[in-house]
Amino acid sequence: MAQQLSEILEAWLPSYQQDWVAAVITHVSGSSYRKPGAIMLFDGLGKSLGMLSGGCLEADLRRHAQRVMQTGQTLTLTYDASDESDQSYQLGCGGIVTIMLVSLTKANDYLGLLKLYDALNHGQSCRYQLSIPSQPIACDELSAQVEVLHSNTQALPFTEKTELLNLETGENTPKQILSVPVRAPIHLGIFGGGLDAKPVCEMAQLLGWRVSVFDSRSAYARNYDFAGAKIYKHKANELPSDVLSSLNCAFVLHHNLELDADALRVLAQYPLQYVALLGPGHRRDKVLTKAELTVDDFSGVFSAPAGLALGGELPSSIALSMLSQCHSVLYQSKMTTLDKVMS
Repeated sequence: MAQQLSEILEAWLPSYQQDWVAAVITHVSGSSYRKPGAIMLFDGLGKSLGMLSGGCLEADLRRHAQRVMQTGQTLTLTYDASDESDQSYQLGCGGIVTIMLVSLTKANDYLGLLKLYDALNHGQSCRYQLSIPSQPIACDELSAQVEVLHSNTQALPFTEKTELLNLETGENTPKQILSVPVRAPIHLGIFGGGLDAKPVCEMAQLLGWRVSVFDSRSAYARNYDFAGAKIYKHKANELPSDVLSSLNCAFVLHHNLELDADALRVLAQYPLQYVALLGPGHRRDKVLTKAELTVDDFSGVFSAPAGLALGGELPSSIALSMLSQCHSVLYQSKMTTLDKVMS
């Protein structure tokens, strides 16, 4: 099931001209499953893309989405789970969630979602700004803006939050704008296309990450082992610079000292936030020596041995440990320290 916004929009794109309603979380008070800015889509036949709760609200939202299609008016719903004696929706998180529903039409430029998809598909992060009316209006009158960020220096941090902005309009009530930071999908580079890299690719794609696999060896990085990933059969020093510069993180898994050293030598030239090297500490030292590098040559976190100490020795367990640590670093989780070197 598509959860990342880029995946939701990709699934919506083939039928975007049909009847669709967007459900957007605009306010949250207390705890909630999703945060402001989360988007879910419903079509005229009841099909849905994405989710705004753990399954508690979607059936009710689907019913109201049909009403919005019929009336052509925006609709704002508030679900209050702060009263534990109220079992209406059994939200379970104890918060108050406000959701706006609006039809996507040619007249409102499909709320800018086509432009947003195009930017994300090209690896660009954006700020998505959606008008929030104080009372129901015609869906055709609602507006949205997409600010595309073109350069790495403008990239949105993973910790940036959605904001509800009040703009003075000279009217009795200020205009509200929901400003949503939308990052391009995380781009993971896997250096080494052995079978133990396969669960890394599968789990990363389940998270909605973009995956590229790099291995020049003919018996490795086969297409049927890494479905959905982009495969490059180049030596590390021959890889396109635009591909390398688009990586957020990289796992080096060749099981070969020379190839691992070649990969690290190239990766050290780019501002990746996380680089993991498979193998024990003494092997790490050999690889770094061959590459003529030190840990200070990496701009982000360098993890070797790679991953969190979760236990387990099979490829799936190792993949989980590396992806968990990488995810924690990218999102600046309190789960792990953000020291330069993790070992």
